[in-house]
Amino acid sequence: MENGKPKKPCCETVRDFFASAKFLIYLGHALSTWGDRMWNFAVAVFLVELYGDNLLLTAVYGLVVAGSVLLLGAIIGDWVDKNPRLKVAQTSLLVQNCSVILCGILLMVVFQFKEQLDTLYNGWLLTSCYVMVITIANIANLASTAMSITIQRDWVVVVAGDDRSSLADMNATVRIIDQLTNILAPMLVGQIMAFGSHFMGCGFIAGWNLCSMCLEYFLLWKVYQKTPALAIKAGQKVTDSQELKQLNIQKELELTDGPVEGSQLMNESAVVKSDKEENPGCCYQMSEPVRTFRDGWVAYYNQNIFFAGMSLAFLYMTVLGFDCITTGYAYTQGLNGSILSLLMGASAVAGICGTVAFTWVRKKCGLIRTGFIAGMAQLSCLMLCVASVFAPGSPFDLSVSPFQSMVRHLLGDQAPLPEATMASLITTEAPAVLNISTMISEEVPHIESYLSVSLLFAGVIAARVGLWSFDLTVTQLIQENVAEAERGVINGVQNSMNYLLDLLHFVMVILAPNQEAFGLLVIISVSFVAMGHMMYFRFAFQNLRSRLFMCCSPEQKTDADPPSLAV
Repeated sequence: MENGKPKKPCCETVRDFFASAKFLIYLGHALSTWGDRMWNFAVAVFLVELYGDNLLLTAVYGLVVAGSVLLLGAIIGDWVDKNPRLKVAQTSLLVQNCSVILCGILLMVVFQFKEQLDTLYNGWLLTSCYVMVITIANIANLASTAMSITIQRDWVVVVAGDDRSSLADMNATVRIIDQLTNILAPMLVGQIMAFGSHFMGCGFIAGWNLCSMCLEYFLLWKVYQKTPALAIKAGQKVTDSQELKQLNIQKELELTDGPVEGSQLMNESAVVKSDKEENPGCCYQMSEPVRTFRDGWVAYYNQNIFFAGMSLAFLYMTVLGFDCITTGYAYTQGLNGSILSLLMGASAVAGICGTVAFTWVRKKCGLIRTGFIAGMAQLSCLMLCVASVFAPGSPFDLSVSPFQSMVRHLLGDQAPLPEATMASLITTEAPAVLNISTMISEEVPHIESYLSVSLLFAGVIAARVGLWSFDLTVTQLIQENVAEAERGVINGVQNSMNYLLDLLHFVMVILAPNQEAFGLLVIISVSFVAMGHMMYFRFAFQNLRSRLFMCCSPEQKTDADPPSLAV
């Protein structure tokens, strides 16, 4: 007996969980994320394969995706705020999956008839197919962004209700699903393409999205039915009340036998005014996206969690992650594919440990202090990466310019080149250098010491625990402290900030692509992470100081203070 109520049997408790809205959200998110991870991995491989082992299409696709989210993040979030939850979720789901299916079919056609397409209209038809693939894939990514904002930043909050512990557990579970699918989904589609073909890979992804779309659509409807609060949205309450007032006014006018002339004139003027508001001019409508973009960024700046959101965005300005940059550097340092796969698995395990640690530390120390602890843990682990720059085996050498390193690699000469030789190479060998897109050595280079690269990856893997705990902390701070009517636009701007700093880190790598300068990139990355956590420390200090002031002055406390800022 618990609180006078009989305790449910274990089987009944398990059955209730599998039928609950929480589990349905987990299942739908797992299906959606699995499809996203397969597509994001495969589309880059497809573009490289189509363009003859050249990274141009992949680079253009990455630039278009990042630029689109950067410019349209606030507009997407505003659309999420102004429309019913179920409509937003279903529309985003349909657009995303239909775009992936259409893109998969188009890629299958290109793979099957590439030679024929290349001969038609001097190759312009094939180029048009490339443009269509990138455009449709970008639309799918924008729809995926809207879906992520809707489910992870809004629906999860409503389903959790007022229980912060439940919200923290749901955020951690969603993040664990992200970690697992990020590893397993690319492995599956990679095996299909390796043992089958790229044509089969496209067909498998298109078929998966078709089946997943139908099941996810059903799961969204079931969650919506099981959670009546999802039908109520703050942005629509004002509209409903205004419509009710208008109906009451109309009823009063109908009950009046002979309204005076003045009331008739006022009524007519009100109708004319409402018509003007409902039918704005063409210039006003065309400038609406610009105003939405501006208002979204202004609203983001005015949030009390502004510095917390900025701190999360600054963590994207780093090369200390398991992306193509870090793995490419690891290869130059003598690590083969088998070791890299093991390191990626260890990184995923560390990320899962970080999500589990978040829920435990939050219960013991509070939400804001959890972010402080996670930030200190991440910075402490990244000190190993800084130490790796100066450890034995590090290629760190700022005296080597990026162009000089490229020419030495092409000529197979490891000795420094005199300035006269470099000047002659610039005039004679530059066209040959620029025409070569990739230089991948088939033999693992010989390295005298592995201490530097070992310290680097030890720091990167260990820092994942603090990184994911900190990410969950800021995510929940945004969920709890942003008004319901602004959740979409604020999270849209947050995604834009994340993409902006991510773009800057790629620009940083383009300016210093040689391995001798990677140590400088490590130091810059750790500096940006430190600046991000300094912003969070400022946010935490301001919040703790305000709480201390309120404790000392009870009469200053008001009901308007957001309870979620409590530690």
